[in-house]
Amino acid sequence: MHDFHMRQAIELAWRGEGFVEPNPMVGCVIAHGAEVVGLGWHRVFGGPHAEIEALAIAKDRARGSTMYVTLEPCCHQGKTPPCTEAIISAGIAELVIACPDPFPQVAGGGIDQLRAAGITVETGVCADGGRAVLEPYLMLTESARPWVIAKWAMTLDGKIATRTGESRWISSPESRQIVHQLRGRVDGILVGRGTAFTDDPQLVARVSDAGISLQDGNPSQNPDTRWPPRIATRIVLDGQAQLVAKSQLVTKSADAPVLVVAGQEAPVENIEKLQASGCEVWQTESSEKPEQIRELLSELGRRQMTNLLVEGGSQVLGSFQDAGLIDEIHVFVAPRVVGGESAPSPIAGMGVEKIRQTLNLETPICEQSGGDMYIHGRIAR
Repeated sequence: MHDFHMRQAIELAWRGEGFVEPNPMVGCVIAHGAEVVGLGWHRVFGGPHAEIEALAIAKDRARGSTMYVTLEPCCHQGKTPPCTEAIISAGIAELVIACPDPFPQVAGGGIDQLRAAGITVETGVCADGGRAVLEPYLMLTESARPWVIAKWAMTLDGKIATRTGESRWISSPESRQIVHQLRGRVDGILVGRGTAFTDDPQLVARVSDAGISLQDGNPSQNPDTRWPPRIATRIVLDGQAQLVAKSQLVTKSADAPVLVVAGQEAPVENIEKLQASGCEVWQTESSEKPEQIRELLSELGRRQMTNLLVEGGSQVLGSFQDAGLIDEIHVFVAPRVVGGESAPSPIAGMGVEKIRQTLNLETPICEQSGGDMYIHGRIAR
């Protein structure tokens, strides 16, 4: 019975994706045996936590019940009061937790407080499923950097563009809808200067292009919040700060923030021109690509960015791979053949020397997306 209800709580937790970050996605179920008397999930950043939502539904029936929650309840005053106090006041008899919370102000303190109040606490139930929901939050909390999602579209022969650089459109409209949905739940979308110059992208999540009807709710089934849940910062790796002032990224910087990542060698006049156009310019200290990537991720972590979508091009993706900083991959394989030695492949950089060093997806998911094959999953560690 514990596993059954915890799986329910995990499913509920996923509904907060894109809405709650940098807070964790959390789900909660309150039950008397097989009978569920309350359920909830963290719906939006700053809003009630999952436990509070579930208790509001359960009301008096919470007394003597078992609460299943995917993450250790908070025991500190943040944007909301401590969940532990509400749990104790409600008369919960038993608490079942999937994962402890490494956040320094919790870190076992919630469990200790509940046990001191006489509540039976069991941890580690469906821990793998609970951790899968929490991994971006855990990455930010434990490693102080965002979770990195790499995405690309390619042909059957592994090309992301023709030899002339043309890439619109390799993937199907259905695949591009999925990309807009991904963009709508991340904090940052990153490309290199080459992609910014060649494609002149907007890098925004558009409702119409995501194939979403707001009348039918949003992807996280959160009817009380708008889609897209997040307005991502558009990030361009541009060592010389040469992003064109007439580009869509710059001209639309009032609609969504633009962060240009430049090197120390970037001309001052280039930086000032971009700043005058409404862009932020942030300079790395190192001149080495992998170290620049690490510096940038540390800075984004300082800004509390939880999820970063890296859309390319091949040199940028190669830099992330060489640095060992890709956590999740989304690939769209179109039934097309481009050919040509000079046509680029998705990931450049140094690459690995041996097959045993390759990035491998943990339980990859393969599905149809229009005429494309959509393959996605997290990197096995």
